[in-house]
Amino acid sequence: MKNIDKKIYELHSELCKTLSNPIRLEILSQLREGEKSVSELVDALKIRQANLSQHLAVLRQRKIVIASKKGTNVFYKISNPKIVQACDLIREVLFEQLAETEELAKLVRAKK
Repeated sequence: MKNIDKKIYELHSELCKTLSNPIRLEILSQLREGEKSVSELVDALKIRQANLSQHLAVLRQRKIVIASKKGTNVFYKISNPKIVQACDLIREVLFEQLAETEELAKLVRAKK
């Protein structure tokens, strides 16, 4: 069982590394409502297609997104809706931390 745990920790770490890039998080945010073409993503993210393609390749490799070809267009979608839920949970934690930091700053200012 320990070897399985270690493998899961390694996979968890790799997934988190993949999601640690702000552009990849923006891509996932764009895809949360459904599949989009590469050109739609380029327009929405305001980045070059070559840069987008590199990030999409990483997301595909980690099986976070799925690509499908329709005619000459390639469309991407999130492979598992739990990815969106995980990102949402992390954002909630960040907002809570920011709120706590702001409250702390107010207390410090009030004491001065």
